[in-house]
Amino acid sequence: MTRESFTFATAGRVVFGPGTARQIPGAVVAHGSHALLVTGSRPQRYNVRDALEEAGVDLVTLSVEREPTVADARAAVDAARGCDVVLGLGGGSVIDLAKAAGALVAAADPMDHLEVIGAGRPLPGPGLPVVAVPTTAGTGSEVTANAVLSSPEHAVKVSLRGPTLLPRVAIVDPLLTLSCPKAVTASAGLDALTQCLEPFVSPHASPLTDGFARTGLAAAGRSLRRAYDRGSDEAARTDMSLSSLLGGMALANAKLGAVHGLAGVVGGVTGGAHGAICAALLPSAVTVTVTALRGRDPSSVALRRFAEAARLVTGDQTARVEDLVSWVRDTCQFLSIPGLGKHGLGAEDIEDVVAAAARSSSMKGHPIELTVDELSSIVRSSL
Repeated sequence: MTRESFTFATAGRVVFGPGTARQIPGAVVAHGSHALLVTGSRPQRYNVRDALEEAGVDLVTLSVEREPTVADARAAVDAARGCDVVLGLGGGSVIDLAKAAGALVAAADPMDHLEVIGAGRPLPGPGLPVVAVPTTAGTGSEVTANAVLSSPEHAVKVSLRGPTLLPRVAIVDPLLTLSCPKAVTASAGLDALTQCLEPFVSPHASPLTDGFARTGLAAAGRSLRRAYDRGSDEAARTDMSLSSLLGGMALANAKLGAVHGLAGVVGGVTGGAHGAICAALLPSAVTVTVTALRGRDPSSVALRRFAEAARLVTGDQTARVEDLVSWVRDTCQFLSIPGLGKHGLGAEDIEDVVAAAARSSSMKGHPIELTVDELSSIVRSSL
Protein backbone atom coordinates (compact mmCIF):
# COMPACT_ATOMS: atom_id res chain seq x y z
CA MET A 1 0.00 0.00 0.00
CA THR A 2 2.76 2.47 0.86
CA ARG A 3 4.13 4.03 -2.33
CA GLU A 4 7.81 4.02 -3.27
CA SER A 5 7.57 7.56 -4.71
CA PHE A 6 5.48 10.37 -3.30
CA THR A 7 5.23 14.10 -2.76
CA PHE A 8 4.55 15.92 0.49
CA ALA A 9 3.30 19.43 1.18
CA THR A 10 2.37 21.22 4.40
CA ALA A 11 2.41 24.66 6.00
CA GLY A 12 5.60 26.64 5.45
CA ARG A 13 6.44 26.50 9.16
CA VAL A 14 4.80 24.53 11.99
CA VAL A 15 5.16 25.58 15.62
CA PHE A 16 3.72 23.14 18.17
CA GLY A 17 3.51 23.08 21.95
CA PRO A 18 1.93 24.56 25.08
CA GLY A 19 2.51 28.30 25.24
CA THR A 20 3.45 28.74 21.59
CA ALA A 21 0.56 31.20 21.13
CA ARG A 22 2.98 33.80 22.49
CA GLN A 23 4.65 33.65 19.08
CA ILE A 24 1.56 34.90 17.20
CA PRO A 25 2.53 38.61 17.11
CA GLY A 26 6.02 37.84 15.83
CA ALA A 27 4.68 35.50 13.16
CA VAL A 28 2.23 38.13 11.94
CA VAL A 29 4.75 41.00 11.97
CA ALA A 30 7.19 38.88 9.97
CA HIS A 31 4.70 39.00 7.10
CA GLY A 32 3.15 42.44 7.37
CA SER A 33 1.77 45.27 9.48
CA HIS A 34 -1.83 45.36 8.20
CA ALA A 35 -3.66 42.18 9.18
CA LEU A 36 -7.08 40.71 8.68
CA LEU A 37 -7.94 38.86 11.89
CA VAL A 38 -10.52 36.11 11.29
CA THR A 39 -12.01 34.77 14.52
CA GLY A 40 -14.93 32.80 15.86
CA SER A 41 -17.97 33.98 17.78
CA ARG A 42 -16.05 34.78 20.99
CA PRO A 43 -12.70 36.30 20.03
CA GLN A 44 -12.34 37.83 23.49
CA ARG A 45 -11.40 34.38 24.82
CA TYR A 46 -7.98 34.77 23.23
CA ASN A 47 -6.24 37.98 24.13
CA VAL A 48 -4.24 38.59 20.96
CA ARG A 49 -5.60 41.93 19.83
CA ASP A 50 -3.66 43.94 22.44
CA ALA A 51 -0.45 42.05 21.74
CA LEU A 52 -0.80 42.58 17.99
CA GLU A 53 -1.52 46.28 18.35
CA GLU A 54 1.43 46.65 20.72
CA ALA A 55 3.55 45.03 18.00
CA GLY A 56 2.42 47.73 15.59
CA VAL A 57 -0.13 45.73 13.61
CA ASP A 58 -3.19 47.51 12.24
CA LEU A 59 -6.15 45.13 12.46
CA VAL A 60 -9.31 44.53 10.51
CA THR A 61 -11.48 41.96 12.30
CA LEU A 62 -13.99 39.53 10.82
CA SER A 63 -15.97 36.98 12.86
CA VAL A 64 -17.63 33.82 11.62
CA GLU A 65 -20.10 31.95 13.86
CA ARG A 66 -20.77 28.94 11.63
CA GLU A 67 -19.19 26.96 8.85
CA PRO A 68 -18.38 29.57 6.17
CA THR A 69 -20.43 30.05 3.03
CA VAL A 70 -19.47 31.28 -0.42
CA ALA A 71 -20.95 34.63 0.58
CA ASP A 72 -18.73 34.68 3.69
CA ALA A 73 -15.69 34.07 1.49
CA ARG A 74 -16.60 37.05 -0.69
CA ALA A 75 -16.98 39.22 2.42
CA ALA A 76 -13.64 38.01 3.76
CA VAL A 77 -11.91 38.86 0.51
CA ASP A 78 -13.39 42.35 0.64
CA ALA A 79 -12.14 42.72 4.23
CA ALA A 80 -8.67 41.55 3.20
CA ARG A 81 -8.24 44.23 0.55
CA GLY A 82 -5.46 46.52 1.72
CA CYS A 83 -4.08 43.94 4.17
CA ASP A 84 -0.75 42.21 3.75
CA VAL A 85 -1.30 39.20 6.04
CA VAL A 86 -4.25 37.15 7.34
CA LEU A 87 -4.44 35.66 10.84
CA GLY A 88 -6.96 32.86 11.39
CA LEU A 89 -7.55 32.24 15.11
CA GLY A 90 -10.28 29.73 15.85
CA GLY A 91 -11.69 26.37 14.81
CA GLY A 92 -11.55 24.76 11.41
CA SER A 93 -14.26 26.99 9.97
CA VAL A 94 -12.35 30.11 10.98
CA ILE A 95 -9.09 28.85 9.53
CA ASP A 96 -10.78 27.72 6.31
CA LEU A 97 -12.25 31.21 5.87
CA ALA A 98 -8.88 32.83 6.60
CA LYS A 99 -7.20 30.59 4.02
CA ALA A 100 -9.91 31.33 1.47
CA ALA A 101 -9.52 35.07 2.05
CA GLY A 102 -5.77 34.90 1.62
CA ALA A 103 -5.92 32.87 -1.58
CA LEU A 104 -8.91 34.56 -3.20
CA VAL A 105 -7.50 38.07 -2.91
CA ALA A 106 -5.62 37.23 -6.10
CA ALA A 107 -8.73 35.79 -7.78
CA ALA A 108 -11.94 37.10 -9.28
CA ASP A 109 -14.65 35.13 -7.45
CA PRO A 110 -14.88 31.90 -5.37
CA MET A 111 -17.20 30.29 -7.93
CA ASP A 112 -14.42 30.38 -10.51
CA HIS A 113 -12.42 27.97 -8.36
CA LEU A 114 -14.83 25.86 -6.32
CA GLU A 115 -15.14 22.18 -7.16
CA VAL A 116 -18.50 20.60 -8.09
CA ILE A 117 -20.65 23.75 -8.14
CA GLY A 118 -18.05 26.11 -9.63
CA ALA A 119 -15.69 26.16 -12.58
CA GLY A 120 -12.94 24.39 -10.62
CA ARG A 121 -10.17 26.49 -12.13
CA PRO A 122 -6.75 26.47 -10.40
CA LEU A 123 -6.32 29.22 -7.86
CA PRO A 124 -3.98 31.98 -8.96
CA GLY A 125 -1.08 32.88 -6.78
CA PRO A 126 0.41 34.11 -4.72
CA GLY A 127 -2.27 35.46 -2.40
CA LEU A 128 -1.76 36.86 1.09
CA PRO A 129 0.31 34.90 3.62
CA VAL A 130 -1.83 33.23 6.28
CA VAL A 131 -0.92 32.54 9.91
CA ALA A 132 -3.21 29.75 11.16
CA VAL A 133 -3.80 29.21 14.88
CA PRO A 134 -6.33 26.47 15.76
CA THR A 135 -8.31 26.67 18.99
CA THR A 136 -9.92 23.25 18.55
CA ALA A 137 -8.30 19.86 18.02
CA GLY A 138 -9.91 18.16 15.05
CA THR A 139 -9.73 19.55 11.54
CA GLY A 140 -5.99 19.95 10.94
CA SER A 141 -6.94 22.82 8.62
CA GLU A 142 -3.79 24.68 9.63
CA VAL A 143 -1.73 22.32 7.44
CA THR A 144 -4.06 21.48 4.53
CA ALA A 145 -4.30 22.90 1.02
CA ASN A 146 -8.07 23.17 0.89
CA ALA A 147 -10.84 25.30 2.36
CA VAL A 148 -14.40 24.04 2.76
CA LEU A 149 -17.26 26.40 1.95
CA SER A 150 -20.98 25.69 2.10
CA SER A 151 -23.49 26.81 -0.49
CA PRO A 152 -26.98 26.86 1.05
CA GLU A 153 -28.60 27.37 -2.35
CA HIS A 154 -26.94 24.20 -3.65
CA ALA A 155 -27.28 22.36 -0.30
CA VAL A 156 -23.65 21.20 -0.47
CA LYS A 157 -20.27 21.79 1.08
CA VAL A 158 -17.45 22.00 -1.43
CA SER A 159 -13.78 22.86 -1.42
CA LEU A 160 -11.31 25.28 -2.82
CA ARG A 161 -8.07 23.38 -3.43
CA GLY A 162 -4.55 24.40 -4.28
CA PRO A 163 -1.08 25.02 -2.89
CA THR A 164 -1.76 28.72 -2.28
CA LEU A 165 -4.18 27.65 0.48
CA LEU A 166 -1.36 26.25 2.61
CA PRO A 167 -0.73 28.62 5.53
CA ARG A 168 2.65 30.27 5.73
CA VAL A 169 2.80 29.54 9.47
CA ALA A 170 0.79 27.15 11.67
CA ILE A 171 0.97 27.75 15.43
CA VAL A 172 -0.62 24.90 17.39
CA ASP A 173 -0.89 25.66 21.11
CA PRO A 174 -2.84 22.96 23.00
CA LEU A 175 -3.54 25.44 25.81
CA LEU A 176 -5.92 27.27 23.46
CA THR A 177 -8.16 24.17 23.43
CA LEU A 178 -8.61 23.97 27.21
CA SER A 179 -11.85 25.96 27.06
CA CYS A 180 -13.41 23.84 24.30
CA PRO A 181 -16.93 22.69 25.22
CA LYS A 182 -17.45 18.96 25.63
CA ALA A 183 -19.50 18.60 22.46
CA VAL A 184 -16.80 20.31 20.39
CA THR A 185 -14.07 18.24 22.04
CA ALA A 186 -15.99 15.07 21.19
CA SER A 187 -16.85 15.77 17.56
CA ALA A 188 -13.52 17.42 16.76
CA GLY A 189 -11.60 14.61 18.43
CA LEU A 190 -13.35 11.92 16.42
CA ASP A 191 -12.76 13.98 13.28
CA ALA A 192 -9.04 14.01 14.14
CA LEU A 193 -9.10 10.25 14.67
CA THR A 194 -10.85 9.72 11.33
CA GLN A 195 -8.32 11.95 9.58
CA CYS A 196 -5.56 9.71 10.84
CA LEU A 197 -7.40 6.45 10.08
CA GLU A 198 -8.56 7.17 6.52
CA PRO A 199 -5.10 8.19 5.21
CA PHE A 200 -3.59 5.19 7.02
CA VAL A 201 -5.71 2.71 5.02
CA SER A 202 -5.56 4.76 1.81
CA PRO A 203 -3.85 3.45 -1.33
CA HIS A 204 -2.12 6.85 -1.47
CA ALA A 205 -0.32 6.38 1.86
CA SER A 206 3.41 7.06 2.01
CA PRO A 207 6.15 6.45 4.60
CA LEU A 208 5.71 10.02 5.84
CA THR A 209 1.94 9.90 6.17
CA ASP A 210 2.15 6.44 7.78
CA GLY A 211 4.30 7.84 10.57
CA PHE A 212 1.96 10.76 11.15
CA ALA A 213 -1.12 8.50 11.11
CA ARG A 214 0.34 5.97 13.54
CA THR A 215 1.36 8.63 16.03
CA GLY A 216 -1.97 10.44 15.69
CA LEU A 217 -4.03 7.27 16.14
CA ALA A 218 -2.14 6.29 19.28
CA ALA A 219 -2.47 9.81 20.72
CA ALA A 220 -6.21 9.92 20.11
CA GLY A 221 -6.66 6.40 21.46
CA ARG A 222 -5.11 7.21 24.81
CA SER A 223 -6.40 10.77 25.23
CA LEU A 224 -9.71 11.45 23.44
CA ARG A 225 -11.90 10.21 26.28
CA ARG A 226 -9.70 11.94 28.86
CA ALA A 227 -9.86 15.27 27.03
CA TYR A 228 -13.64 14.97 26.91
CA ASP A 229 -14.03 13.87 30.52
CA ARG A 230 -11.45 16.25 32.01
CA GLY A 231 -11.14 19.29 29.79
CA SER A 232 -8.39 20.79 31.92
CA ASP A 233 -6.09 17.79 31.39
CA GLU A 234 -3.21 19.50 29.60
CA ALA A 235 -1.50 16.26 28.60
CA ALA A 236 -4.70 14.92 27.01
CA ARG A 237 -5.32 18.21 25.21
CA THR A 238 -1.74 18.16 23.91
CA ASP A 239 -2.23 14.63 22.58
CA MET A 240 -5.42 15.64 20.79
CA SER A 241 -3.83 18.75 19.28
CA LEU A 242 -1.00 16.54 18.03
CA SER A 243 -3.45 14.00 16.59
CA SER A 244 -5.31 16.78 14.79
CA LEU A 245 -2.12 18.32 13.38
CA LEU A 246 -0.75 14.98 12.19
CA GLY A 247 -4.12 13.97 10.74
CA GLY A 248 -4.15 17.18 8.74
CA MET A 249 -0.69 16.45 7.36
CA ALA A 250 -1.70 12.87 6.54
CA LEU A 251 -4.97 13.67 4.79
CA ALA A 252 -3.45 16.49 2.77
CA ASN A 253 -0.99 14.04 1.24
CA ALA A 254 -2.72 10.63 1.30
CA LYS A 255 -6.38 11.62 0.83
CA LEU A 256 -9.54 10.65 2.70
CA GLY A 257 -12.31 8.10 2.30
CA ALA A 258 -16.01 7.36 2.64
CA VAL A 259 -16.56 9.07 6.00
CA HIS A 260 -15.52 12.44 4.63
CA GLY A 261 -17.06 11.79 1.23
CA LEU A 262 -20.44 11.27 2.87
CA ALA A 263 -19.97 13.89 5.59
CA GLY A 264 -19.46 16.72 3.14
CA VAL A 265 -22.79 15.97 1.47
CA VAL A 266 -24.68 15.35 4.72
CA GLY A 267 -23.35 18.61 6.10
CA GLY A 268 -24.54 20.48 3.04
CA VAL A 269 -28.02 18.96 3.30
CA THR A 270 -28.47 19.40 7.05
CA GLY A 271 -26.17 22.25 8.01
CA GLY A 272 -24.77 20.05 10.79
CA ALA A 273 -21.25 20.50 12.09
CA HIS A 274 -18.68 18.57 10.07
CA GLY A 275 -16.95 16.88 13.01
CA ALA A 276 -20.20 15.65 14.56
CA ILE A 277 -21.32 14.18 11.22
CA CYS A 278 -17.97 12.41 10.71
CA ALA A 279 -18.25 10.98 14.22
CA ALA A 280 -21.75 9.63 13.54
CA LEU A 281 -20.64 7.96 10.30
CA LEU A 282 -17.34 6.48 11.48
CA PRO A 283 -18.46 3.23 13.20
CA SER A 284 -20.63 2.04 10.31
CA ALA A 285 -18.11 3.14 7.70
CA VAL A 286 -15.39 1.00 9.28
CA THR A 287 -17.73 -1.99 9.59
CA VAL A 288 -18.99 -1.82 5.99
CA THR A 289 -15.53 -1.21 4.56
CA VAL A 290 -13.95 -4.13 6.40
CA THR A 291 -16.79 -6.44 5.30
CA ALA A 292 -16.35 -5.30 1.69
CA LEU A 293 -12.60 -5.86 1.80
CA ARG A 294 -12.98 -9.33 3.27
CA GLY A 295 -15.52 -10.24 0.61
CA ARG A 296 -13.92 -8.76 -2.49
CA ASP A 297 -10.25 -8.18 -1.66
CA PRO A 298 -9.26 -10.43 1.26
CA SER A 299 -5.53 -9.99 0.61
CA SER A 300 -5.79 -6.20 0.82
CA VAL A 301 -3.09 -4.42 2.79
CA ALA A 302 -5.88 -2.20 4.13
CA LEU A 303 -7.20 -5.08 6.25
CA ARG A 304 -3.82 -5.34 7.96
CA ARG A 305 -3.83 -1.58 8.40
CA PHE A 306 -7.25 -1.66 10.07
CA ALA A 307 -5.94 -4.34 12.45
CA GLU A 308 -2.87 -2.24 13.22
CA ALA A 309 -5.12 0.75 13.87
CA ALA A 310 -7.02 -1.39 16.37
CA ARG A 311 -3.79 -2.04 18.25
CA LEU A 312 -2.83 1.63 18.14
CA VAL A 313 -6.08 3.06 19.49
CA THR A 314 -6.73 0.37 22.09
CA GLY A 315 -3.15 -0.07 23.26
CA ASP A 316 -3.76 -3.84 23.11
CA GLN A 317 -1.19 -5.64 20.97
CA THR A 318 -3.57 -8.57 20.47
CA ALA A 319 -6.43 -6.37 19.17
CA ARG A 320 -8.17 -7.30 15.90
CA VAL A 321 -10.26 -5.33 13.43
CA GLU A 322 -13.41 -6.13 15.40
CA ASP A 323 -11.83 -4.48 18.43
CA LEU A 324 -11.36 -1.29 16.44
CA VAL A 325 -15.06 -1.24 15.55
CA SER A 326 -16.01 -1.93 19.18
CA TRP A 327 -13.66 0.78 20.45
CA VAL A 328 -15.10 3.34 18.03
CA ARG A 329 -18.69 2.45 18.91
CA ASP A 330 -17.98 2.52 22.65
CA THR A 331 -16.17 5.83 22.32
CA CYS A 332 -19.04 7.39 20.38
CA GLN A 333 -21.40 6.28 23.12
CA PHE A 334 -19.05 7.63 25.84
CA LEU A 335 -18.85 10.97 24.02
CA SER A 336 -22.65 11.15 23.52
CA ILE A 337 -22.36 11.41 19.73
CA PRO A 338 -25.84 11.89 18.21
CA GLY A 339 -26.96 10.05 15.10
CA LEU A 340 -27.49 11.77 11.77
CA GLY A 341 -31.22 11.87 12.42
CA LYS A 342 -30.58 14.46 15.13
CA HIS A 343 -29.09 16.70 12.46
CA GLY A 344 -32.28 16.43 10.42
CA LEU A 345 -31.30 13.71 7.94
CA GLY A 346 -34.06 11.27 7.07
CA ALA A 347 -34.26 7.93 5.29
CA GLU A 348 -35.77 9.75 2.31
CA ASP A 349 -32.51 11.68 1.90
CA ILE A 350 -30.22 8.66 1.63
CA GLU A 351 -30.45 8.10 -2.13
CA ASP A 352 -29.55 11.69 -2.97
CA VAL A 353 -26.77 11.82 -0.38
CA VAL A 354 -25.14 8.66 -1.71
CA ALA A 355 -25.39 9.80 -5.33
CA ALA A 356 -23.67 13.08 -4.52
CA ALA A 357 -21.07 11.51 -2.24
CA ALA A 358 -20.04 9.00 -4.89
CA ARG A 359 -18.79 11.95 -6.98
CA SER A 360 -16.91 13.55 -4.10
CA SER A 361 -13.15 14.02 -4.33
CA SER A 362 -12.98 13.01 -0.66
CA MET A 363 -13.76 9.42 -1.70
CA LYS A 364 -10.49 9.09 -3.60
CA GLY A 365 -8.52 7.64 -0.73
CA HIS A 366 -10.94 4.86 0.19
CA PRO A 367 -9.26 1.44 0.09
CA ILE A 368 -12.07 -0.19 -1.90
CA GLU A 369 -14.83 1.17 -4.12
CA LEU A 370 -18.07 0.81 -2.21
CA THR A 371 -21.34 0.04 -3.94
CA VAL A 372 -24.41 2.25 -3.74
CA ASP A 373 -25.97 -0.31 -1.39
CA GLU A 374 -22.91 -0.28 0.86
CA LEU A 375 -22.79 3.51 1.03
CA SER A 376 -26.53 3.56 1.71
CA SER A 377 -26.03 1.06 4.50
CA ILE A 378 -23.44 3.32 6.16
CA VAL A 379 -25.82 6.27 6.16
CA ARG A 380 -28.85 4.23 7.22
CA SER A 381 -26.97 2.66 10.14
CA SER A 382 -25.80 6.13 11.23
CA LEU A 383 -29.24 7.75 11.41
